[in-house]
Amino acid sequence: MSKIFNHISKKFLLLILLLSILLLNYLLISGDEKIIKNEEKVFVTKIIDGDTIITNGEHIRLLGIDADERGYNCYNDAKKRLEELILNKEVLLEKDKSDKDQYGRLLRYIIFNEKNINLKLVEEGFAVARFYDDRKYYEDILNAERKARENKIGCKWENLN
Repeated sequence: MSKIFNHISKKFLLLILLLSILLLNYLLISGDEKIIKNEEKVFVTKIIDGDTIITNGEHIRLLGIDADERGYNCYNDAKKRLEELILNKEVLLEKDKSDKDQYGRLLRYIIFNEKNINLKLVEEGFAVARFYDDRKYYEDILNAERKARENKIGCKWENLN
């Protein structure tokens, strides 16, 4: 009886070990999938304004920047520039800490041709730096705003006294 019990115990332990390995493997693979989901290729179908776009029916708010809303000086220029850069093109959306804002828009950095479009809009004076919890490109965007302001670049800064 003792031999039978030992044989069953060894098989049971072997089964537990095998299941543990499979579970660990699954968790590691799932973790990689989560990392991949932090970046997603999408096709830009509409530009709402200088810091909001639509892709695949989803509204995307550009992280780290703020562009003028309708009725303000730089609205048309910022929207037009964003259209020139990414409308009807495939871009890479890059997630930081936050997934969505209070309006349900996805919060992302936009990369096109290996260039950070959020940063580019600030460099060219179409938007200002605006940060909350997401700070992946904090220094780059702040420095870009400082340089654009000092050199009176773009519609945000050209008439600055």
